[in-house]
Amino acid sequence: MALSPVPNKPAPNFTLTDQNGHTMSLAFFKGHAVVLEFMDPHCVDICPIVSQEFVDASHDLGATAPRVVFLAVNVNIRYSSVSAVQTYSREHRLDTIPTWHFFTGASRILQSVWRSYGVAVEVPHPNADIVHTSIVYFIDSEGRERFIAVPSDNHTEAGTAFLPPNQLVAWGQGIAIVARQLLK
Repeated sequence: MALSPVPNKPAPNFTLTDQNGHTMSLAFFKGHAVVLEFMDPHCVDICPIVSQEFVDASHDLGATAPRVVFLAVNVNIRYSSVSAVQTYSREHRLDTIPTWHFFTGASRILQSVWRSYGVAVEVPHPNADIVHTSIVYFIDSEGRERFIAVPSDNHTEAGTAFLPPNQLVAWGQGIAIVARQLLK
């Protein structure tokens, strides 16, 4: 995962509904470090890998875990229901992270959030997978963007996405290290 510092500017605020049906804004999490990703609840490529990294990072945070929030914004308007993001959260054990929120909402609101974070989303045709920018934003406790990371994966000859286990664990640890730094 390539990590890059970004200009220290306020993260664009948004208000969406999470996997438990709670509507809240990004501003609600001020005072916490935020790790924000854009995910497809129907994805079988990079999103499940980043999900595992988030679960690992949450465990690696130890006593600081309650001060770090893990968020995702839905990029799939065909699967934009609360139940879709809830099912994904459960299937990928993200619901084991006490500070996990997978946000969704109306198509026009989601599209506005994508634009404000520079996330491109394409739907090649109705039966195709969603193609989207995979980017992780690290937001400090004051609500300012500090770093971005670009997740990556490998693919088998059959096209299945994966990361070697040691790399998966290392990236989870890296997310935890960066998140801890945002709390200082």
